[in-house]
Amino acid sequence: MAVIQKHAKNGGPDLVCHKETHLPGKTGVPGCHKKWPENHSNWPRPVARLWTVVLLLGTCLLYCARVAMPICAVSMAEKFNWSKRESGMVLGSFFWGYCFTQVFGGYVSDRVGGEKILLLSAAAWGSMTAFTPILAHLCSQPILSMMLARFLMGLLQGVHYPSLASLCSQKVVESERGFLMSTVGSGSYLGTLLIGGAGSLMLDLYGWESVFYVSGLLSVLWAYCMWKYLLKGEGPIITLESLGGATQSKHTKRHWFRLLKQPAVFAVIVTHLCTASTFFTLLSWLPTFFKDTFPDAKGWVFNVIPWLVAIPSSLFSGCLSDHLICQGFDTASVRKLMQFFSMGVSSVFTILLCSNTTFPWAVAFVSVTMGLTTFSHSGVSLNVQDLAPSCAGALFGIMNTCGAFSGVLMVYFSGYLIEATGSWASMFALITTVNLLGLFTFLAFAEARRVDIDSSKVRHHNIHI
Repeated sequence: MAVIQKHAKNGGPDLVCHKETHLPGKTGVPGCHKKWPENHSNWPRPVARLWTVVLLLGTCLLYCARVAMPICAVSMAEKFNWSKRESGMVLGSFFWGYCFTQVFGGYVSDRVGGEKILLLSAAAWGSMTAFTPILAHLCSQPILSMMLARFLMGLLQGVHYPSLASLCSQKVVESERGFLMSTVGSGSYLGTLLIGGAGSLMLDLYGWESVFYVSGLLSVLWAYCMWKYLLKGEGPIITLESLGGATQSKHTKRHWFRLLKQPAVFAVIVTHLCTASTFFTLLSWLPTFFKDTFPDAKGWVFNVIPWLVAIPSSLFSGCLSDHLICQGFDTASVRKLMQFFSMGVSSVFTILLCSNTTFPWAVAFVSVTMGLTTFSHSGVSLNVQDLAPSCAGALFGIMNTCGAFSGVLMVYFSGYLIEATGSWASMFALITTVNLLGLFTFLAFAEARRVDIDSSKVRHHNIHI
């Protein structure tokens, strides 16, 4: 069995091995058969590296455009006389749109190519960002136009990560996916830092409108350069035939029911749900935690340092996971190791925040926690591509939708716990519990073999009489 596992890794993504007897007189690799026919080929390494840089920049701009509204919310509230409740309605509208297009974006990406969906969505949400100040000034009810704009932003940006998962599963070999996804994932932290620094400066010097104009136009420029130089000016053309076609029969309701019943698929959904919930909770409540616990501390310290730690940590996790796989370690074991660091080791430092500590130690614990959390880019986030490369986008969309909904619920519930107990320790204990639940599920049920192929049909297809 060890020989089979090693051969499956080194043989590339086009072979799946089964313990079958090869009939005499037949040519081919004994005990192996082809997967379902694929309509794509992997990128050469130089092309993959170029796409990694481009997608990193795209994810960075995605977060610049996404965080533009929170950065400008106070100034816009003063301009249009919004209350706290109205500001919250505008900011919260993004979430509802974001949840609705996750599965759809992944489904379409699996069929027409993730790069096409990334291009179309980036051009759309970049334009929407640039037009946001115009909509605010032209509409007689700015609150309504901004809620609609944020809802549409959520719809358009919701396809980004499922499209990335689909594109990576189709174009990147298994031993290089960790580096690409972790590098691209670090773009979210880089974008948050850039818009927090440069956006605040533009806000003070040129007004809140400039933040939307610059981030939106840069995003449109990125989409144009991607179309012009990487896609060579081709497409994106999406037809009804490409959305249905021959592949549609492979993903019927029966196929999806069978897929979702797989313990390994259940494990990645539950684990991603737990990971997203704890991350959203930390992201939402940590600034308030520092302000309440250390009122005299400088805000830029705890708002910047954890993200500066997260960027190299994410890159390191990707390099480490790819290196281990190239050395011959089992892919499933590597994914579990990465998730152990992300949810297990990070929980140790989360628990340390429950005790009375000084400001420098609190910043250190939070920074290590956020840094280790990024290891999930090389863990559960990649495992979905191991399990179902033919429908990785749609499956990741399901995972991300569940994670977004559970994240919002956990943020609200954490606020209730903090208010009810009067202690931040209750929130950190909740985060640790959810992390350990997700980790134990992943360690118990996670696998790295393909489950999107009906092996009985494939074996029957390869019987020669």
